[in-house]
Amino acid sequence: MAKIISLVNQKGGVGKTTSAVNLSVSLAQAGKFVLLVDLDPQANATSGLGVDPRSLEKSLYHSMILGEHPAPHIVKLQTFGHSLLPSNRDLAGATIELVGLENREYRLYNVLRHVRTDYDYIIVDSPPSLGPLTVNGLVASDEVIIPVQCEYYALEGLSQLLETINLVRDNLQPNLKVMGALLTMFDRRNRLSYQVVREVKDHFPGKVFDSIIPRSVRLAEAPSFGKSIFDFDLFSKGARAYKNLAQEILRMEKEEETGFHL
Repeated sequence: MAKIISLVNQKGGVGKTTSAVNLSVSLAQAGKFVLLVDLDPQANATSGLGVDPRSLEKSLYHSMILGEHPAPHIVKLQTFGHSLLPSNRDLAGATIELVGLENREYRLYNVLRHVRTDYDYIIVDSPPSLGPLTVNGLVASDEVIIPVQCEYYALEGLSQLLETINLVRDNLQPNLKVMGALLTMFDRRNRLSYQVVREVKDHFPGKVFDSIIPRSVRLAEAPSFGKSIFDFDLFSKGARAYKNLAQEILRMEKEEETGFHL
């Protein structure tokens, strides 16, 4: 049964979608069956993997709001074992429509329940807000990764995010855990980047990934070609960083299973 991991940060531009896309591809390349769920009405994860949201007849919206089985809406992608439950603009209205629905916080949970046994990992790319869609993502998840960019105001809003995670844990999903903070857009020529790394490690003691995602033109360019960094520039620093992140997560999983920590 799949482990479900949400990438969440209500701030935009922190590398959340880039991380969701490239982590999911890297896990598939490591031999896992992976479903990427695009929970963001902007559909950047969808278009970033070469699927045109405007051409989709059906998307996550039809499963979450209209109750349709998700399997027919899932798109198989270029990397073997990698699939996408896509988003499109229909999902923008879901925020309002969810208000009147029964068990509104559990809509995504119920969608993923239908396909959870088909995958090893389900990665959820949340919208940059703490609204009803993000809450649905958290309720459906086992663990949360919080991308934090190595720039000014990196920690701004994080206390509010952690408060939301705690509220979800206390009221809706008692088993939800923070897997870790993921440092993104690290510029080794910039002293501020090192300072942010220290601050984040102080803020999340023992909960910061060793893998750090560099600031990279190639990472920024890849989505405009509808490609992951692995299909766009396999030998780039960005590709290496996401491969390391996937390996780190697989290692954590193994340690969890065996109870043995390296």
